[in-house]
Amino acid sequence: MTPTEHETDDFAALLRLAEQRWTCRQFRPDEVERATIEQLLRLANRTPSWCNTQPWEVVVTSGGGTERFRKELLAHIQTNGTAPDFEFPAQYAGVYRERRRACGFQLYDSVGIAKGEHEATMRQMVRNFEFFDAPHVAIVTTEADLGVYGALDCGLWLQSFLLGAQALGLGAAPQAALASYAPFLHDYFDLPAHRKVVFGVSFGYPDHAHPINTFRTARASLDDQLTWHTT
Repeated sequence: MTPTEHETDDFAALLRLAEQRWTCRQFRPDEVERATIEQLLRLANRTPSWCNTQPWEVVVTSGGGTERFRKELLAHIQTNGTAPDFEFPAQYAGVYRERRRACGFQLYDSVGIAKGEHEATMRQMVRNFEFFDAPHVAIVTTEADLGVYGALDCGLWLQSFLLGAQALGLGAAPQAALASYAPFLHDYFDLPAHRKVVFGVSFGYPDHAHPINTFRTARASLDDQLTWHTT
């Protein structure tokens, strides 16, 4: 069947949001209105999930809550090692290493950090834990008993959240880095042991004038990622 004009328009709008979405790494200090944040979260809550379990639970900071969280997390990472609830990748090899490196080079080039400038590189890494100056952070957890599929459903929630933020003119930075200090997050937000931290998202209004927000990452072609079986 040929898509209707309305369906074609809907697809075009979704494609535009997906193509224009980007990871914001410098935010303006302006807080997002509570009603706008709730509108965004209601959209993300429409995300499909395995057996409709809807495993995501979300903590959102704002105002002084964000500032205190930022300050205490920064102090924590100075003297504590990482301990994520979910294992991080064992390694990045082959094409995955190449893509990761390309993204890293773009990021550092945008702010004038040359290869080998270790102090500047470390300082840029720490910006993750300053939330890139975002006025809001969301911490997303899943139920431990649901295992990998609960985490997968949270990933779907994240996509809905990111596209919704793009549609509302907001910037967002999905951050596995925040989940790497899961014990601190459990203590700070009083998260029970059966809730596993999947990721954080810093969000707010993007600072479009900052050079770090100027680069865009590439995407692999379908030929690199698709295999047809027709017989």
